[in-house]
Amino acid sequence: MLIFLYGEDNFRSRLKLNELKDKYRREVDKLGSGLKVLAGAKAAFSEIAAAVSPSSLLSKKRLIVVEDVFLNKDQAILEKLLDYFKKRETSDNIIIFWESGLKLKKIKNVMAPMFIGGDGQDKPLNKKPAEFFKFLTKQKYTSGFNRLSNTESADWAKKQAAARGGKISAKAAELLVGLVGVDGWQISNELDKLISYKAANPLRLVESEASKLTGAEADIEVEDVRNLVQGNFSENIFALTDALSVRNKALAAKLLSEQLEAGLDEGRLLNMFVWQFRALLQIKQATEAGLSQRQIASQLKLHPYVAQKGLAQARNFTLPILKNMLSRLAEIDYQVKSGRGDFLAGLNMLIATI
Repeated sequence: MLIFLYGEDNFRSRLKLNELKDKYRREVDKLGSGLKVLAGAKAAFSEIAAAVSPSSLLSKKRLIVVEDVFLNKDQAILEKLLDYFKKRETSDNIIIFWESGLKLKKIKNVMAPMFIGGDGQDKPLNKKPAEFFKFLTKQKYTSGFNRLSNTESADWAKKQAAARGGKISAKAAELLVGLVGVDGWQISNELDKLISYKAANPLRLVESEASKLTGAEADIEVEDVRNLVQGNFSENIFALTDALSVRNKALAAKLLSEQLEAGLDEGRLLNMFVWQFRALLQIKQATEAGLSQRQIASQLKLHPYVAQKGLAQARNFTLPILKNMLSRLAEIDYQVKSGRGDFLAGLNMLIATI
């Protein structure tokens, strides 16, 4: 059985992957001894073929997960995999291909497979990778996870809160998405923080007693989100970007170090860098197209404050520089995910060479 999970919203696709793993452990192999996860970005074809080969009649059904094989620098591996799966025997093993960097995009009214470009530009797959992508999407069990709209993300946040034993009001969910955007990873982190706050807040006990009388539940409300959620337009990331825009390497390195010392996760810090420079690139392109600040905030779905700050910062960058910054951030992300580098060294090198 082949399963293909892909799409721009890799938080939801990762949730689905974890759900399938849990189901396998629950229903097939409680010890998980038949579960194998391969880093497709650096695996050889022989390693993947050996892992997914049919098991013997005496062995139990296995679950093999191959992650991000489309990022493999040896693109010939995709042609080999296509040929292998077209010819392979039917097997009871479950093989999941999970991709974080692929999506379908409409080009001239035709849906085409694309790499999600870290430089703000999506790139069409070459012929052979596209053939393997199309083969996988034709399987019975395939799911594409498109990025949700703001409204869809707010609805999703409400469902996630309920699944975690909490509750968030509609207006609070809308504000949460307005602050952090539609990034599932960040929405999830903020929901955990908000639910923990409500559970630990001494006033919660009073609310609980009141709810017994009124029949109402204690929600995460707008005020909770305003107090606890900083949002993507953090002054810290703006300060870092300001330092980079005027080539103040010493200040940028100092601000980076302070963020890490304050406990900010390295992966999240890189995501903030990518988010900020992608926003600046889009703002720069919009200003050169003659759009006003109000139009930019509306069309790019940016908070007015972000649009205002972004416009001021974008003046200090050229389009080629912004595209280069995003390309280098994408390379840092790839190096880390493929086990060939680390966040801190990559970001410090970026600051040193700007």
